[in-house]
Amino acid sequence: MLHEQRVITMDDATSLADLFNERCIRTPGGLAYVQYRDGEWRNFTWEQTRNDVARWQAAMLADGLQTGDRVAIMCSNSRDWVVCDQAAQGLGLVTVPVYTNDREQNIAWILTDSGASMLMVGTIEQWDSLTALHEQLGKLRRVLCLEAGATGTENLRTLSDWLPDDSPGYRCQPGASDSLATIVYTSGTTGRPKGVMLSHRNILNNIQSALKMFDVFEHDLLLSFLPLSHALERTVGYYLPMAAGAAIAYNRSIPQLADDLIAVQPSIMISVPRIFERIYSRIMDKLSKEPALKRQLFQKAVDVGWEYFLYQQGHTRWRPAFLVRPLLDLLVARKVRAKLGGRMRFTVCGGAALTPEVAQLFIGLGIPVTQGYGLTETAPIITANPLERNEPASVGLPLPGIEVKVTSNDELLTRSPCVML
Repeated sequence: MLHEQRVITMDDATSLADLFNERCIRTPGGLAYVQYRDGEWRNFTWEQTRNDVARWQAAMLADGLQTGDRVAIMCSNSRDWVVCDQAAQGLGLVTVPVYTNDREQNIAWILTDSGASMLMVGTIEQWDSLTALHEQLGKLRRVLCLEAGATGTENLRTLSDWLPDDSPGYRCQPGASDSLATIVYTSGTTGRPKGVMLSHRNILNNIQSALKMFDVFEHDLLLSFLPLSHALERTVGYYLPMAAGAAIAYNRSIPQLADDLIAVQPSIMISVPRIFERIYSRIMDKLSKEPALKRQLFQKAVDVGWEYFLYQQGHTRWRPAFLVRPLLDLLVARKVRAKLGGRMRFTVCGGAALTPEVAQLFIGLGIPVTQGYGLTETAPIITANPLERNEPASVGLPLPGIEVKVTSNDELLTRSPCVML
């Protein structure tokens, strides 16, 4: 019951700004974000984050941004991404995420089609990559670069020059839950990127449904590395932890992911199959160079662990081989889990199907991997595997409150408050 009371529901928050504000009120001194800066990992509380959001809001208002204006965010995952998004949401603005590695033509189309009034880029390198668009970007009310030293258009500012020293305080503008919160562009199957219009209600409903299937606690820590431009990372790796009061650490880069897992020691991770497949390949490659006895011991640990998983799921009976599981865990599985930080409670895998042998290896070594299915257009989760009913070859069950139906020609239909405007 204590956990249920701590989670922020739609009874407490009808917009993403309400969600952020309510979290800051409930746990102002709680850990919110962990970011690597100036050679060390730094912690930020909810109160510190709200104060920074307020300064961003003051700067946005000084630029003349008004309710309904679009703010495009083009930078790597970071606390600044969150601060920009929350500043915009609190003022009734609409955020438009842009992939940092997208093509110039797509970026130009997204900014034009969405009617963006402001664009934030993360680095000088990202800004320079848009050289061909600088003339067009000059029509925006504001272009903001987080790094100092960027030059090009008259309306360009760097963060240190743009932010005021203080602000009147955080603003949480009242707004209808069905109002537009964000436009997320997807490639679609043909033509130019399509803008998916998601309301506050769409995203908040998806969060609430997911938290009825999975327990996320205030002591949990997520490591964020999938792009926040992607709906899965945005909803599950950003807004959902806010509702639960969990903290988020931001990965420095994909090449540094292995080091960051050990340094941060996350308890939950949102991922895609290629990350698991990459780790799987490294394990298999290293194992191929080991003596036969060591390879056999490793495989025994995976096999017994997998059988024990099936037993826990109610698919098989107890077996005497389970008696050696603690020893195999000590000799093999625990060492692999340590490479992921040693505290991983579960991981969520989406975006594509994870091959059975990869899923079996991680689950067998005591790293619960749960898969699901969804679409940007559904904010995004439709189905997921609960930890207690985890079928790795399946995309799971519909989240509470989400209807699904398969037609006679195998078309999947879904209906819920999560479906886009």
